[in-house]
Amino acid sequence: MAIYFTALDEANTLLEDDAYALVVGLALYQQIPTEKAFAGPYVLKERLGGTLDAATVAGTDPEVLEAVFREVPAIHRFPANMAKRTQAVSQHIVDEYDGDASAIWSDVKTADELVARLQAIPGFGEYKARLTLGVLAKQYGVKPRGFTKYLPDWPSIVDIKKPEDLAELKVRKKAWKAAKQG
Repeated sequence: MAIYFTALDEANTLLEDDAYALVVGLALYQQIPTEKAFAGPYVLKERLGGTLDAATVAGTDPEVLEAVFREVPAIHRFPANMAKRTQAVSQHIVDEYDGDASAIWSDVKTADELVARLQAIPGFGEYKARLTLGVLAKQYGVKPRGFTKYLPDWPSIVDIKKPEDLAELKVRKKAWKAAKQG
């Protein structure tokens, strides 16, 4: 499996190898470009001294974490809100899954169960749950019974298989949005 959500090889490798980094990237994936959102976990890891795990982020002083998000260049266009969101996501993973993000999906039997678990993550509604399930199915081989009914039916990161697909996705999303508007 190879992930091509950013132009940074190190960030893509982190997403491939670290379930928590993937969840953080998905949490950051709103109102900013795909590449910036998914580079966020790598930047966060670097700014936290090379450590990126749910317990560390959950236990970081909120003001310190916000400062890390605000450092130029900011991790997200809404650094204060996304620092809080990332901390809430991290605390959820600590509380519900003992800090192991892969436990969100590792033992599920059905897609309904996985979607319910994903929607329980702070900031993950139906859209983000479906997007996450699609990424897990198509990039990580996580395919619980009934998963196909939840696959995104819109152009998304689920379709990125090679580096050039990221640019193609932007074109397809723009065309899809234009077609929906009319």
